[in-house]
Amino acid sequence: MRAPSRSTSVVKSGVKRLLGRAGYDIVRSTNNRAGVEDFLPFEATMRAARAAHMPVGDYLDEVMNGTPGATGATIDRLRALGVYADSPDTVLEIGPGSGRYLERTMKECTPSRYEIYETAAPWAAHLVETFGVVALPTAGSSLAPTPDGSVDLVQAHKVFNSVTFLCAARYFLEMGRVVRPGGRIVFDVMTETCLEPDAVHDWAKQGGEGHGPYPAALPRRMCVDLFASLGCRLEAGFTAPLGVATTEVLVFRKDT
Repeated sequence: MRAPSRSTSVVKSGVKRLLGRAGYDIVRSTNNRAGVEDFLPFEATMRAARAAHMPVGDYLDEVMNGTPGATGATIDRLRALGVYADSPDTVLEIGPGSGRYLERTMKECTPSRYEIYETAAPWAAHLVETFGVVALPTAGSSLAPTPDGSVDLVQAHKVFNSVTFLCAARYFLEMGRVVRPGGRIVFDVMTETCLEPDAVHDWAKQGGEGHGPYPAALPRRMCVDLFASLGCRLEAGFTAPLGVATTEVLVFRKDT
């Protein structure tokens, strides 16, 4: 599956112009902790979304990522797969950033507790104030404050394509630890499914020297086998837009 034809470089240049007027620049994080404040400044992004008369999630989909409706399309696919059918009461999200997936998830299942692990303090504070979520201390790739088997739905969107292999692997182990039997784990990674020759050519043509580990690829088989070792079976997978190509959304369920 190819990404939309609109060039990511054109989209990002538009964002840089908007943020530049506010005195900011976009620089992708190299701390491998999935924070967004260093390349998506809170105040400038919120001002730009307001100026465009758009909710911040829609603004990021359309302006920064060049794929209008992408977040909603992913949530729609997850709904069709039955991810919200059991009305998960406790949700944990790693790296929610602006909260575009968080907001839609809360509308789907209205959980009584929604935990977030977000390294960007301004975004985390905004999510706590706006949605009443619980922000937990974030240190590297640990979910230590969350007890074993206590979460119905664990998710991460657009996180593991911008961290190192070891960071992702440690998070995967933690996700398997905190999800309850019968609960689900949802995240996306750039697997070999997303790396057909045309996609690799498109990524390689992007300007500059790259931005830390982004875009990071992970073997699909490694993900499936690792979660199987944690008692989680793969239920489904589908592709979603990422940059000039795609990422694969994987849905696992913990054995009861």
